[in-house]
Parts: sequence; C-alpha cells; structure tokens
Amino acid sequence: MDARADLPSHTTAAPPANDDDLLDVYSETVAGAVEHAQDAVVFIAVTQAGPRGRQSGSGSGFLFTPDGYVLTNSHVVHGASSIEVTRPDGTKAPAQLVGDDPETDLAVLRIGASRTLTHLSLGDSARLRVGQIAIAIGNPLGFAHTVTSGIVSALGRSFRSTAGRMIDNIIQTDAALNPGNSGGPLLDSRGRVIGVNTAIIPGAQAICFAVAVNSAKWVVTQLFTHGRVRRAFAGLSGSTVPISRRVARFLGVDQGSAVRVSDVHMGSPAGAAGLKVDDLIVGIDGAPVSSVDDLQRLLDESRIGKQCVIRILRGNQPLFLNIQPVESRRA
Repeated sequence: MDARADLPSHTTAAPPANDDDLLDVYSETVAGAVEHAQDAVVFIAVTQAGPRGRQSGSGSGFLFTPDGYVLTNSHVVHGASSIEVTRPDGTKAPAQLVGDDPETDLAVLRIGASRTLTHLSLGDSARLRVGQIAIAIGNPLGFAHTVTSGIVSALGRSFRSTAGRMIDNIIQTDAALNPGNSGGPLLDSRGRVIGVNTAIIPGAQAICFAVAVNSAKWVVTQLFTHGRVRRAFAGLSGSTVPISRRVARFLGVDQGSAVRVSDVHMGSPAGAAGLKVDDLIVGIDGAPVSSVDDLQRLLDESRIGKQCVIRILRGNQPLFLNIQPVESRRA
C-alpha cells in the first residue's frame, strides 16, 4: 500500500484554463452590474444666482425609489435656484430639493413620475470587505454614463466635509472618479449601492471616496422625516489639544488628547451648564472626548433636549457638569 494514502487529502479548485477566463469572469461581473444599474443613474444640472450673475454646474445622482426620489451630493445642489435631472433615455425633468445635509454631503431630490421608474437597491455597507469589486457610474467632465471599476481599497476612513464636520465610515476606492462623478453610485458586483461617490484627492491617483450607504440611509430617513438632519447644539467652540500621560492617569482616562474650550456662546446650553474658556472636555455621558470630531459625533439627535453629563478638567480640578443641548439650527 502507498504510505501516502494514510495522509489527509487536500483538494483545491482547478485553476482557470488561462488568463482570458479570469478576464471573462471579471468582465461579465462588471458588465452585469452596469446593465442592472445604468438606467437609474442620472445627470444633474443646476443653476445658481450669484454676485457674478447666474452660474451653472453639474453632477451625478441616482434614483433609489420607483416614484422619483434621487440621491446625490449636497455640494452638487446646495443653494441652487433651479435643478434639472436628465435620465439615460434623454428625458429631462425639473427636480425639487427635498433636503440636503452639507455635513455629510448628501441630498435628496424628487422628480415627477407618471410611471414606475428604474431605481437602485441600497445595499449594506457594514458587510463590505476590503478587496471586493467596486463600480462607479457617473458623468465626469460631462461624459455621460462613464463606468469605472476597481476595488474597495479601505473602510472606515474619515473625511472632512465642506461644512467642517468629519464624516465617518467613508469608503476608499480605486474606481477612478473625476469632477462630475459627485453624487453618483458606487456599486457592488450585484449592482447594489454601497456608497455615494463624493470626493477625490487632487493630484493623487486612485484615491477616491464615497459616503457609505448605511450613513446615507440614516440621512435619507432624517430628510424625509424632518426635511433636515437634526443634531444637538451645545454652544461652544473648541480645539483638540494633547494631554500628558500624567493628566490622563490623574483623570483615569485612556486618551492622549481632549477638547479645550475656546469660546462659550452667550445664552447657550454650554453657558448655562457653567462651562468656561480653557476648560478641558474629556467625556460626555461616560464616552471619551479626545477631539472636536468626537464631540461632534456625540452631539447627535438623541441628545436634543436631554440632560447630559459632561466631564471636564478645570485647572487641576476634575468636574462633572450637567448640560442640556438644544437642536442645532445651522443651515
């Protein structure tokens, strides 16, 4: 008997016959996703009235409901005096702005629909894996329905919006984006939306970003419900500053930075709570605050009108203050 017969057997899938087979599989995957999604991707033209007269701009978007709701970027449509959407069949329609959120760079439009429109399914960005196929469709530099493909390069990136707030859970991809792609969909291999294309790094190659679709779902719900995204407002300005290990040990915290208060707005919740300039904020309701972005993330809708406990260091004295944020009215 052959002694090798007693060893565990390991089987592997047969390799493809040649590289052409691999290319065919990849091509079929991308082409299938594009065919599924392309009729829902739209061109958005905007007009804005400014000090130099009427100015025009454009971007991309996609239908995500059968009755004419379109998802795009806030920076594409914010402040527009008129918005026009062109579907792939050439049909043009005026669009109404349902609401936009500059702090996540997302917006929802509505176009009239006399029939059910082709639309895209929203996927689940929590299930994404680095390395999986990513496909972008949009209108870069006016070239309608341009398709690029690549992979998900990284997950959980942070990117600062034009409004100054840090957007979390950003998807990085090497599917090439250019001006005009903004607001278009980033798709998985089945043609489901995994992100909303939003930004590139000028001068870099193959470093592109999309707002994760799960973030977009939350923003869409807020815009449908309130016409805006509700966030809490404390009424203070601050900056991220390092704290020494000695201070961290003294406070019993595991962080290397905190937020130093630089201004307390008159009549604000922060003023009513007793916060003062130069206070160091290290936590809210037991959650660590190591940066201004942490503070912004924690001041979400759930804290509007509710008393919170804010932990600070004033000089050498640790304090706990009660603060009751109100709803932000920032445009």
